[in-house]
Amino acid sequence: MMNPGESSADKLLARDGVQRIPSEKLELFQLRDFVPPDLCQELISLIELDRRPSTLADAGDDNYFRTSETCDLDAGLPAVMRMEALLHALNGIDPAHGEPLQGQRYDVGQEFKPHCDYFNPGGKDWTRYCSVAGQRTWTFMIYLNDVDAGGATRFKAAKKMFQPEAGKLVCWNNRRPDLRENPNTIHHGMKVRKGLKYVITKWYREKPWGW
Repeated sequence: MMNPGESSADKLLARDGVQRIPSEKLELFQLRDFVPPDLCQELISLIELDRRPSTLADAGDDNYFRTSETCDLDAGLPAVMRMEALLHALNGIDPAHGEPLQGQRYDVGQEFKPHCDYFNPGGKDWTRYCSVAGQRTWTFMIYLNDVDAGGATRFKAAKKMFQPEAGKLVCWNNRRPDLRENPNTIHHGMKVRKGLKYVITKWYREKPWGW
């Protein structure tokens, strides 16, 4: 039985079209055409309305580590509610454990260098970000548009690169079977070479969000 903040390979693979990427190092999946074109366009419009420079929890000295723009999406908007319903039907995770839905926009030359989505235990922002809801468990990321060139997401440990395709979902478990953080989830949002890239990201936590 799944815990409220968890999903499982069995749950995800019960959905037609879900593919598990062969790897012993992490649980990594993809599903094409997860989000219909009209919802993709609605979410892109929302990101354009309220985007701002992206930030990092444990920012280092590299000012160019994450150069995209970000948008926190209002949970009461119809398009956001539709997106949340699609995710819940797929992953079975209690919505109370989810962070607010976030959108990202990448212009030409923008990227998110290799990183893991979990918070570093003992990092300077550990208490601030994890004291209420705990560590991140799962990541669900959806490409909202096709990109003219570049913008792939590369998972080095799995030797897998995902090309942006409108409506495609990529998701992964940020932890190992013993529930420790899994460094093999390191991934690189590579530079866009031509056009724009829009992404929706949903993170889940060990405990209810509570912010």
